[in-house]
Amino acid sequence: MANIGVYIELKGDLFKKSNREALGLAKKSGKDVYAVLFSNTPEKYTDELKGIKKIICVKGSDLTYNPALYADTLANIITQFDLTYFVGICSAQGKDLFPRVSAKIENASLLNDCVAVDIDNNRFTKPVYAGKLLSQFVIEEGFRMATLRPNIFQAEPVSGDVPEIVEFQPVSKEDKSRIVEVIKSASKKIDLTEAEIIVSGGRAMKAKENFNIIEDLAALLNAGVGASRAAVDAGFASHDMQVGQTGKVVNPKLYIACGISGAIQHFVGMKTSKIIVAINKDPEAPIFKKADYGIVGDLFKVVPLLTEELKSRM
Repeated sequence: MANIGVYIELKGDLFKKSNREALGLAKKSGKDVYAVLFSNTPEKYTDELKGIKKIICVKGSDLTYNPALYADTLANIITQFDLTYFVGICSAQGKDLFPRVSAKIENASLLNDCVAVDIDNNRFTKPVYAGKLLSQFVIEEGFRMATLRPNIFQAEPVSGDVPEIVEFQPVSKEDKSRIVEVIKSASKKIDLTEAEIIVSGGRAMKAKENFNIIEDLAALLNAGVGASRAAVDAGFASHDMQVGQTGKVVNPKLYIACGISGAIQHFVGMKTSKIIVAINKDPEAPIFKKADYGIVGDLFKVVPLLTEELKSRM
């Protein structure tokens, strides 16, 4: 029986929610599941990893994300434990790391940003042409690697025995680069790729300080705050808030677009949202053709009213 490995991505010491979705896919395959993580304290995550075969824990004096070190180590683990399938999150780190790993393994294939995976038939589905089409790929042989779009796959309930922990030493075949400094954001923003609700603002926000009304609504809904490229280019929002073809691809249960026209570059980044609500004073804005619900009105009046109404119902 082929083994399936899951790369467990940690944000600091935090076990990312999307890991549960990758684990759910792996468990449903019926294969032996191996979780791979870089941590000196794997015991912190055993409750999340119950019911799998083994935890392969990479320990070291410095486990700060280093692409070369991580890629060499994962390539060794995949081949040594014969992880014929290896999956992870299609996050910024996943998109940086997985191509490096696949390039180091002979006869390995990689598909990024998968929205459906059929392990039994080796079939992987992902968006192509800026999300206009879905294409199916079959990897017939070799090592099969994939990153999964967050909020698409079903997370399975955690159950079963605590798995065996196997320690593994980090390996690096090259030392052409090193991490000099990691500067972390001081804010406590919700990760947009994992957010179940997102409130986004566009160029119509007019100024950076006007995003306060978006943030008030988002705080009430425990939502992430996003922005269109136009808002980012205008300096109203930071780049890490950008949703779209050149920003982040998101898949929340609810996406509220405030003052966003609905250009295709933005739409491809949020088109798989379960419900889209648009607020725009232009009744001809393209976003209304794509939204499930639309409000024609001035966002500076509508959004505060919506916030107050929600407060009164909580």
